[in-house]
Amino acid sequence: MQRDELHEHIISSAGGLFYSQGYNSTGVNEIIKKCDIAKATLYSHFKSKEDICVAYLNQRHKAFMNRLKTYVDQRQEGRNQLMAIFDLLRDMYLEENFQGCWGLKTLGELSPEQTTILSVIQQQKKELLLYLGEIVGDNISNLSKAETEKISGGLYLLYESAVTESHLFKNDWPIFMARSIVPSLLSDMELK
Repeated sequence: MQRDELHEHIISSAGGLFYSQGYNSTGVNEIIKKCDIAKATLYSHFKSKEDICVAYLNQRHKAFMNRLKTYVDQRQEGRNQLMAIFDLLRDMYLEENFQGCWGLKTLGELSPEQTTILSVIQQQKKELLLYLGEIVGDNISNLSKAETEKISGGLYLLYESAVTESHLFKNDWPIFMARSIVPSLLSDMELK
């Protein structure tokens, strides 16, 4: 395996363990065993388990954002693009071994000293929120900055709660519930 391939293999293998059993429950020796590599090989790619976690969070977030942007672009302008995040969430719920949000799942395990991972998760959530603001701005005419932030913030909170509650209840009704609330955020808005 080439160095780049091995690097990605370590991230994916460790990420699978972090996502399914938790960050704190996954040891470095378990990652080494799962990857079928030597300890020295692991440490030639990553200085610490925290570095592997950051790489995993970045990998998952990048894949998610690319998929979300594709989902939005494939939909007709207006309400369909504003609802795309909930359609994607439903597909994710049905396709994967759905364990909720990888970032929030990791966040729940962090100690106050683990500020590096915390700042990565915060930055990723801000990126999602800003992208939702772009979608709102692209699909609703004549909005002030405050109105854009209110609607995109509402979409963000509905999405995040749907992710968490779908995982909690092992059911997709929270996704449908969140999606059904979106029109109330859009009432009196001029959709493009």
